[in-house]
Amino acid sequence: MDYLLPGERFDELQRNGYRIIQNPAKFCFGMDAVLLSGFARAKRGERVLDLGTGTGIIPILMAAKTEGEHFTGLEIQEESADMAARSVACNGLQQKIDIVNGDIKEASGIFGAASFDVVTTNPPYMTDTHGLKNPDMPKAIARHEVLCTLDDVVREGAKVLKPGGRFYMVHRPFRLVEIFQTMTKYKLEPKRMKLVYPMADREPNMVLIEGIRGAKSMIKIEKPLIVYEKPGVYTSEIYDIYGY
Repeated sequence: MDYLLPGERFDELQRNGYRIIQNPAKFCFGMDAVLLSGFARAKRGERVLDLGTGTGIIPILMAAKTEGEHFTGLEIQEESADMAARSVACNGLQQKIDIVNGDIKEASGIFGAASFDVVTTNPPYMTDTHGLKNPDMPKAIARHEVLCTLDDVVREGAKVLKPGGRFYMVHRPFRLVEIFQTMTKYKLEPKRMKLVYPMADREPNMVLIEGIRGAKSMIKIEKPLIVYEKPGVYTSEIYDIYGY
């Protein structure tokens, strides 16, 4: 079966021989998705929902890295959802991963309340007022809050989680105050946080957060993650996460 459409390519994921279909002219996954798949935890028997799955990178990587029983990716852009479904099929993961074409804002209506043990999300980082919107719509939707806001993502994530369920998100540090306020508003208590620095002497440019639905207040700040030892050379921790 020919899984690729014009303009698409296979990229190797360095895990279990898995590949992912991408179209460089549209949107390709970034390091943030890979780091989230390494930070998030899914235990044996758990069901996981990825909100805004794009081309399915997080469910596919977590299927390879964790003992989670089943993964679902929710994606509003039909083209991306179709690409994700074809990636799932080409890796023979149809029994393990479902891709659903739908809106994050309606996630609890689509799946029902308290239906997942774990939620992961790599949402748009920029509000409508932050930065320049990409004129190419698929990229703009992935990077800017065009179709959903942080509030939408956290609210729906909290609703679909079982009590005690875990919420994992990668975002930008400059929005940390808003992130914590929004999480606590929806009873998702921040429990773990890891800052990601491009290099040791730079400011952090990503933050990985775990919240637990209905937990008591106490957060653990983990050792920071440094991406580059020197320009062009990853640290050993990044190599471990990527599986090289």
